[in-house]
Amino acid sequence: MDSDLVTRAQEGDQQSFTALAHDAWGRLYQLALRILRDEDMAEEAAEEALVTIWRKLPSLREPSRFEAWSYRLLVNTCASVARRRGRQRREISGDMGRPPSAPDAFDAVIDRDELERGFRRLSVDQRAVLVLHHYLDMPVETVADVLGVPVGTVKSRVYRALAQMRIALDVDRQPRPTAYREASR
Repeated sequence: MDSDLVTRAQEGDQQSFTALAHDAWGRLYQLALRILRDEDMAEEAAEEALVTIWRKLPSLREPSRFEAWSYRLLVNTCASVARRRGRQRREISGDMGRPPSAPDAFDAVIDRDELERGFRRLSVDQRAVLVLHHYLDMPVETVADVLGVPVGTVKSRVYRALAQMRIALDVDRQPRPTAYREASR
């Protein structure tokens, strides 16, 4: 990110902020989508995060930290949107940009569906650390810096999130009781 562009935007230059917002929109939306698992909520979170970035930009002390700072604001906004929406569970349309390419496309879809259900069972905080750490490939120390929490908290959230995902996937793979199978026919 261009620190001079951030500095000009901090000083109130709307063209500079427009350029920053244009550059940031895609990554903020994709990050919000991966955390919230809902297109409408992700769009709402990304838009609110950009408004918050505009309002709080003058208080950013280090323009070189703009990207990490914007991630922190987005993660906080995602948590706020999720609370406000009352944890509505809607299916996300599309496949988040990854068409099945393996010969066993059906198995890939099943695996992706299982992972999606497991991911939805996580808290927003747990989703955020997994997305930042695994999707954006940030080191744990960077995730801690972005979120403004200790490194141990990030490690704990990653550990608990992965454990919860394993449990959710194991539960999903358990055979249903016979009475349930017969009732669903």
